[in-house]
Amino acid sequence: MIIFETERLLVRKLVLRDLNPFYELESNPLVLQYATGEVKTLPECEKELKELIGKYDEPNNDFWIYAIERKADNEFIGTVALVKDGEDDEIGYRFLEKYWGKGFASEICASLITYCRAFGMKKLVGYVVDDNIASAKIIERHNFKIVKKFVSEDIGLPETKYELYL
Repeated sequence: MIIFETERLLVRKLVLRDLNPFYELESNPLVLQYATGEVKTLPECEKELKELIGKYDEPNNDFWIYAIERKADNEFIGTVALVKDGEDDEIGYRFLEKYWGKGFASEICASLITYCRAFGMKKLVGYVVDDNIASAKIIERHNFKIVKKFVSEDIGLPETKYELYL
């Protein structure tokens, strides 16, 4: 099921056939260095993938992770997240390392803003580890403003909270 699309990408629900590229994403320490930092095994990824797929049917679910694939070849290239974090609607995305630097993150960010605006969301937030300069540039280019700087409790790195009023 397609959630939304961009010029080059489709955002859709995760499915079990995503396991191998999902594992490639979640087992790469470079992909996770600014997230959990904890790489996952194939069995851990299979369990997590099944849990994420199961959330689609949960009433009052507030944790949505979707697959990102290229339209050209239906290749899984990453994930996008929409998470209710208390009062905030948080966005995030991860891409397989081989797809970095191709403009996909900026393309997803722009379309995610449009998608959230269409659903009547009032504000989006994003958290970026300060060393993740590429992500900070993307989120700032899309008019997110810095609201808080802190050291994250989960990974212990300096981080910035950004907000965008829709």
